[in-house]
Amino acid sequence: MFYGLNKFVKNILPKRLFYRALLIVAVPVIVLQLVITFVFFDSLWIKTNKGMTKALVNELNTFIEVYNDELYNKDEITDVFSVYQNLNIEYIKDENFNFKYDERWFSPIDRTLRRELKSRFGSENFWFDTTSYKELLDLRVGYESGYFRFLVPKDRVTSSSARIFALWITVPALIMVFISLIFLKNQTRPITNLAKVAEKFGKGEEIEDYKPSGASEIRQAGYEFDKMRKRILRHLNQRSEMLSGISHDLRTPLTRMKLQIAFIKDKELANKLAEDINEMEKMLNEYLQFTSSSHLEKGEKFNLSELINKIIGEYNNENISVKLSSEVHIIGRKNLIKRCVNNLIDNAVKYADKVNVELNKSANNIFIKIQDNGPGIPESEYDNVFKPFYKIDKGRAEAKSSVGLGLSIASDIIRSHGGNIKLEKSPMNGLGVKIFLPV
Repeated sequence: MFYGLNKFVKNILPKRLFYRALLIVAVPVIVLQLVITFVFFDSLWIKTNKGMTKALVNELNTFIEVYNDELYNKDEITDVFSVYQNLNIEYIKDENFNFKYDERWFSPIDRTLRRELKSRFGSENFWFDTTSYKELLDLRVGYESGYFRFLVPKDRVTSSSARIFALWITVPALIMVFISLIFLKNQTRPITNLAKVAEKFGKGEEIEDYKPSGASEIRQAGYEFDKMRKRILRHLNQRSEMLSGISHDLRTPLTRMKLQIAFIKDKELANKLAEDINEMEKMLNEYLQFTSSSHLEKGEKFNLSELINKIIGEYNNENISVKLSSEVHIIGRKNLIKRCVNNLIDNAVKYADKVNVELNKSANNIFIKIQDNGPGIPESEYDNVFKPFYKIDKGRAEAKSSVGLGLSIASDIIRSHGGNIKLEKSPMNGLGVKIFLPV
């Protein structure tokens, strides 16, 4: 039960920290406002207005009773009540009292007036209008062959303190929420900045002038991230420098071996040795490619369609079919994307007779599909082939020699751009590679 409730709360809560923190501040303020408003409305405003309305209805009743007394002059009585009781009184004679009114049931003033007038004059002998005049109430009470019309100031039935009190409880609440917005914005900004910097670093983009800020816990997280970033960069540079040195040291004896092969009289043996040396050079190049410092390359905006067309054009292979959306622009490291696509197409051409390359774009993603009719890869090996230096013993591995870095390099490049890459069986019964890149 508690698990279900916890899951429900998680689903309805805002996803962003700023709005969650705002909710923590806003909900108590709103609840407090509602409680204060209810208490004020019930115990102060309603009761006060009820007393004022009852006093007004008593005055009207008193006026009618005195007016009905033959001992008093009716005009004088009307003038006295008009002046001293602030009642504008008019007697409409010889006119049927058959008014019907539409009461606003949501209005506390209307409900209180109806209740008090009904208790004094009956349910069919009164009529009132609280909306036609801005500052006045129109009250009518039946009398003999006509009716009395009273124009009464609205402040006779409603307390002016209500508006003042409403302002006192509303304005501070709004000010509190506004101050909370500014405070929460300042508190969440360092976290947002740290998240953006971490995302940029994860994509291999250059980070400039990042300084941790905010609360001490957030600053500490920022400092630790910066230390981690520097350690990773130092490790990558050291790895690249080491592999470059090893490559240079190995290329020298390989070059000497190539020169010595030229003097071997047995041409068959010489050719075999030359093939072995070329394979070793190829392996060295792939190792260097895998550990290169191209992560330092800055991102740029370029047309992905043009890049893929250029890559395919270099193969000059009629067996490669192309279906590309035009003008698909992306911000990324062009050379890395080129290396990735080139590796995947090169693998497909190496192991298949027909290759199909597609490029599509949606609102949020760019899709690249490379499909072939080759031997494919067993589904159980889909995850393993992305591991560096991993080779399978059957399928594609039987056809050609491979170092086992092509897919690993491609995966690293795509993930560094915030995308994803996966394998599947192609409609051509070979291997299908799907690349997802954010727009």
